[in-house]
Amino acid sequence: MTGTDPRLRAYSGRPVEAVTLEAVRRGEVSADDLRIHPETLETQAVAAERHGNPQLAANLRRAAELARISDEDVMRVYEALRPRRATAGELSALAGWLEERGCPRNAALVRQARDVYVRRGLTR
Repeated sequence: MTGTDPRLRAYSGRPVEAVTLEAVRRGEVSADDLRIHPETLETQAVAAERHGNPQLAANLRRAAELARISDEDVMRVYEALRPRRATAGELSALAGWLEERGCPRNAALVRQARDVYVRRGLTR
């Protein structure tokens, strides 16, 4: 993968071109080498904006926030956002929790979902 953007890196900090099948065979690749780095997602968001896709850019920026929290916490957010899985209060608390962890875009999304779920009767 020559010519790869040097800003593209795994969560571990390893450049993406260093994550190869040979590195896996040698036991040099960790789980964090397979996770995407938030800065890589931001780079992709900028490219999406440049190509006229602001919705994709917004999704990538939310993903960049979530890349900073554990997989278990991402699943907790996902489960809470399923219809009838959480109360309005639980969704508000989840939004506050996301805000505290530096995920303001995701917190706003959860608040928006809470408002829609309340209006449509989709809270628990």
